[in-house]
Amino acid sequence: MVNINKSQVAQRFEKAAQSYTEHAVVQKQICHNLIQLMTYYLPQTTLDHVFEIGCGSGNLSHLLMQHFAIKQLFLNDLYPEVQQHFSESKKIEWLIGDIEQLDFPQSLDLIASSSALQWIGDLEAIFKKCSDALTNEGYFCFSTFGQQNLKEIKALTGQGLDYLSIESIQQKLMQQDFEILHLSENIEMLTFRQPKEVLQHLKATGVTATASQHRWSKQSLQQFYQDYQQFSELDQRGQRHYQLSYHPIYCIVRSKP
Repeated sequence: MVNINKSQVAQRFEKAAQSYTEHAVVQKQICHNLIQLMTYYLPQTTLDHVFEIGCGSGNLSHLLMQHFAIKQLFLNDLYPEVQQHFSESKKIEWLIGDIEQLDFPQSLDLIASSSALQWIGDLEAIFKKCSDALTNEGYFCFSTFGQQNLKEIKALTGQGLDYLSIESIQQKLMQQDFEILHLSENIEMLTFRQPKEVLQHLKATGVTATASQHRWSKQSLQQFYQDYQQFSELDQRGQRHYQLSYHPIYCIVRSKP
């Protein structure tokens, strides 16, 4: 298990906060996909208590508020600066800090999370907390990332998170007696004109938070650009494109009555 330095993760995402919204195209699309699944599977549009883990700049939070009539929305993230992405609202209550250390609000109708759970060290413990905090037949809806995520970066630098397989996630959810309504995965491919743009994209989205020991020198950068050729292909016009893989996993589960 990679030991994740949470303060460093917070720092990187905080640094990238302004650019994240603009550059996190995949994460934004994932939020839309997740919301579509939720509106399909959730029978009710009025929810009393909703909790979002790792709200970031609010891509999912704002969609939740658009699609559901929420009486109280608890929002969590590692650092208080995320609050700048939200307008003042009596509905919103903040729970700032490491989700693995925090007490969850109770009697929740819905727990949601998008592109955040891959940063959790002990996912089983979080799934248990979710199970305990939900009402009977409450919903837990999330997206996270699978093992092919950013595989090009891991192949070239050895840096990256230890992502779980969809089977492993399914098993952990079943251990908590969740009823699985939907579980799917796919690969989203981004393409760039230069390997340099790949690194700029990762930096702008804060995704480099694991690369603590990784210091680029001029030489290692050149090597990286050269090695990235293997993840490129030519289009019909003979232009070279450099690929970066994202591997979202979508999950809709319900606590049993």
